Amino acid sequence: MTERPKPLVIVTRKLPDAVEARMAELFDARLNPSDRPLTQPQLVAALRQADVLVPTVTDRIDRAMIALAGPRLKLIANYGNGIDNIDVEAALSRGLIVTNTPNVLDEDTADMTMALILAVPRRLVEGGVRLLSDEPWAGWSPTAMLGRRLAGKRLGILGMGRIGTAVARRARAFGLEIHYHNRRRVSAKTEAELGATFWESLDQMLARADIVSIHCPSTPGTFHLLSARRLALLQPHAFVVNTARGDIVDDAALIRMIEAGQLAGAGLDVFENEPAIDRRLLKLAAEHKVVLLPHMGSATIEARIDMGERVIINIRTLMDGHRPPDRVLPGRA
Repeated sequence: MTERPKPLVIVTRKLPDAVEARMAELFDARLNPSDRPLTQPQLVAALRQADVLVPTVTDRIDRAMIALAGPRLKLIANYGNGIDNIDVEAALSRGLIVTNTPNVLDEDTADMTMALILAVPRRLVEGGVRLLSDEPWAGWSPTAMLGRRLAGKRLGILGMGRIGTAVARRARAFGLEIHYHNRRRVSAKTEAELGATFWESLDQMLARADIVSIHCPSTPGTFHLLSARRLALLQPHAFVVNTARGDIVDDAALIRMIEAGQLAGAGLDVFENEPAIDRRLLKLAAEHKVVLLPHMGSATIEARIDMGERVIINIRTLMDGHRPPDRVLPGRA
């Protein structure tokens, strides 16, 4: 019997060694040991040659690029949960399948969100940097490094999916009141477990929140969902935490309000035009008015390996003639 040829799988970024070793064993895997993001011409070349493309959030694959895909391409197996970097509708119209890696990032992202919810009001980064300054620490003082207590504050969660719910469970343990806005109300059982209050009106929730944490996907409908108008509804002592996608928040409006003292601060793991970061945000970080992280919410060894395993499962399932378990359809995150 003739052995079936291995599919050509082109991977756009460096993945964990264990994942790459498994891919090299199972597929004709073309890897990227340099980890440099592919240029647009390189991405187009990969789309023309591969049976399977494994992109990441840093690779924008739009309709024009998909139109240049070669006849061999069958699957775009995104290494990541979000698929806002891929025109899924255009892929479907070309007969291509798009998959993602759901259900493996929830706990890690929720942990990092909770870290930011703690770090911003309690001034953790500022306190740590203070000990590294040239000026010797004078010791404890009753009025030094005063932050804000979390217990009893209202946490407004924008997007009560898997990650939002995981954040709510953590926040409730710290004594925060859970409020949320979602496209659909969660089950009565979940609401009771979390003591959560549902707000059909996002505007009304924002006006009452002490901390807002964002957990909805990036779609045309959520672009600048926290617009200048909505940010203005927040109280001056409120904080904004974003570990979802940068373009959900109008960064320019957020910056202006923090500069003007109309908001207390922010904790951001994502940015509107990343990897570019507005220099005004960097200045606010230097002034300890915001905490900035380099999109590391899901950056654990376990998560990255789990993501790779999901990608491999999707590829193998398709190559065996079955529908991949993590197929993404237009309009679904």
